[in-house]
Order: sequence, then C-alpha cells, then structure tokens
Amino acid sequence: MLEVDKKTFEDEVLKAEGYVFVDFFGDGCVPCQALMPFVHEMADKYGDKIKFTSLNTTKARRLAIGQKILGLPVMAIYKDGEKIEEVVKDDATQESIEAMIKKYI
Repeated sequence: MLEVDKKTFEDEVLKAEGYVFVDFFGDGCVPCQALMPFVHEMADKYGDKIKFTSLNTTKARRLAIGQKILGLPVMAIYKDGEKIEEVVKDDATQESIEAMIKKYI
C-alpha cells in the first residue's frame, strides 16, 4: 500500500493509468482506523490488479477538499485519473469496500 501526499497524489493517482484505490483517512477518525487493517488485507490480496494508495487527509486537507472529500472514511476508485466510484462514511463497510474493488479486478 503506497502512502501518497499532496506532493505525490497527482503523479500516483491522477496521472496513473488504470485503476487506483485511494483510502482517504484521518488521524482522529476511529472508523478509518478500524477499517485500515482490512484495507491493507485487500491491498495484499488484490494489489497485483489494482494500485492501492492511502492519503492522510489530516495532513492534506486542501487536497482532500479538492477531491470533494467532505467526511470520513472515504474509499474511492480512480480510473485513468478520474474518480469513478466511492464508498463514504456509514456505507464504508468491509463488505461494500470489497464489493467495489471486485468490480474492477
């Protein structure tokens, strides 16, 4: 799982070819922290088919707002630099995250 920040997000996500999964999380977000081990498990399982990244929105607030991330947790899939799907807040469950990933592998 690749950690991206405001300096690397454009190259690693927006300019990337193919599918990129982004875990938008925050330091104080309890649901984000609870989902993190599962997201890492998915990265280990499907990382050969989808690029997995994570962005700490606490450290990159303006970038997150620019990506229309207004609440956490948010898990998103980008294709060729464009966000094509996301699961947000209460909808971000292990089942919904894995179902979203499986659509693109």
